[in-house]
Amino acid sequence: MSPASTPYAARQRRAPLRRWLPLILLLVVIVEVAVFVVVGRLIGVGVTVLLVLLETVVGAWLLRREGARAWRALTEAARSGVPPSREVADGALVLVGGVLLLVPGLVTDVLGLLLVLPVTRALARPWLAGFVARSLVVAPTSGASGPGASPGASRGPDVVEGKIVD
Repeated sequence: MSPASTPYAARQRRAPLRRWLPLILLLVVIVEVAVFVVVGRLIGVGVTVLLVLLETVVGAWLLRREGARAWRALTEAARSGVPPSREVADGALVLVGGVLLLVPGLVTDVLGLLLVLPVTRALARPWLAGFVARSLVVAPTSGASGPGASPGASRGPDVVEGKIVD
């Protein structure tokens, strides 16, 4: 197992995200306020507030409808024995879209709606697949492992010694 594929290395790769998360959240708030002010100046503050409320109501309705549809598709795939990769991806995207719809703001509402709508969700599926593929750490299926094992050592097939007791 190479040092770059160990769980510790994966943890180290994710550490910068934790370090930057407060800054990212601050930037999201700044962008939301800036967009709200710009849209408020263009169409009026009252209309902007109504737009945010309308996005919330439509988003909640869409989230409920598409969440139920994704759940039905997932259970149907599970019943038929088909690997539910597309259905799991759709469920995850609907969930993320729902969270974005819960965050007040115009930008997050638009992004949330894009993830909840079936047409645009299909465009986000490849992005999600790439994100998951980059985030997963694949453990070796054979070879030595554990604290005392050397990276190049191989034990051969796994053998469990035991005793049969009547």
